[in-house]
Amino acid sequence: MSREKLRQLGIDLPLFPTTSVGSFPKPDYLMKARADFAKKKISEAELHEKARQATEFWIRKQEELGVDVLVDGEMYRGDMVAYFAEHLRGFEIGGLVRSYGNRYYHKPIVNSEVRWEAPITVEWWKYAQSLTSKPVKGMLTGPYTVMDWSFNEHYPGRRETCLALAREIRKEVEALIEAGAKIIQIDEPATSVRPEELAFAIEAMHAVTDGLSAYFITHICYGAFEHIYPGMLELPVDNFDLEMSNSGLYMLGLFRKNRFTKDISFGVVDVHSHVVEGESVVEERLREGLEVLPKENVWVDPDCGLKTRSVDEAIAKMRTLVEVAKALRN
Repeated sequence: MSREKLRQLGIDLPLFPTTSVGSFPKPDYLMKARADFAKKKISEAELHEKARQATEFWIRKQEELGVDVLVDGEMYRGDMVAYFAEHLRGFEIGGLVRSYGNRYYHKPIVNSEVRWEAPITVEWWKYAQSLTSKPVKGMLTGPYTVMDWSFNEHYPGRRETCLALAREIRKEVEALIEAGAKIIQIDEPATSVRPEELAFAIEAMHAVTDGLSAYFITHICYGAFEHIYPGMLELPVDNFDLEMSNSGLYMLGLFRKNRFTKDISFGVVDVHSHVVEGESVVEERLREGLEVLPKENVWVDPDCGLKTRSVDEAIAKMRTLVEVAKALRN
């Protein structure tokens, strides 16, 4: 059904389409530019130009590798939640908190009614799409994760905050669709944090996607999926982008007990390892998945965003998964 939906949208993908979750490592010149901008050594326009240069680099590199569905690499963003909070009315940006490992972000604070006032990612999507004839995913962070990773000082509770965000994030999705985006990924890595809140996470996703003409993907990673599966399949999306390799493919056991009924972007390389997996390792992981999942439903990608790897590591991991997917098509 989902492949037919893509065809109706004018997108014809091969078996085992390859893609990436979203983020790529920022080249050194962009990291320097971001630091210089923070110190007010360069203008916002100069930083913007360096981000465009890095975006073009990653679009060209994905094309060179033979990736089927491209991403813009998120060169213009810092944190996936703070970036959107900075562009939505109703937030202030708080102090640094730890995300995982040695990664920190400025935790947003909801202090008044949340409002979307103008497109946030659309110009970046349009620029990335202008560089290639292949489809580029529209990408944004979903309402449940923005809510969960923020402090709320305005709404009565977590559900109310989440649904208010959903209504405004939908406007960004509508703007992406109007601009021409046909594949849109809504990242919700926090979905498994509180299983008792799955119902309103699903309610919020309905508020974002219902009635809109696009192929929707949600990315969920590194969670206790046994507490939300198979209930999470009620999320109104076409494709679940899931971390599989870092956890030793443990979710396949869940799929054997309760059939996975959507498309899946199957993470075949571990983005938290510096080791570049050999093709035999990636092929073994994918073949194990295909014992449980219909081949027509399987996309191939990394576990999560590659931003924590070096440029060379990210390229090598992407090259491996693309070559394996191509070989299995034959």
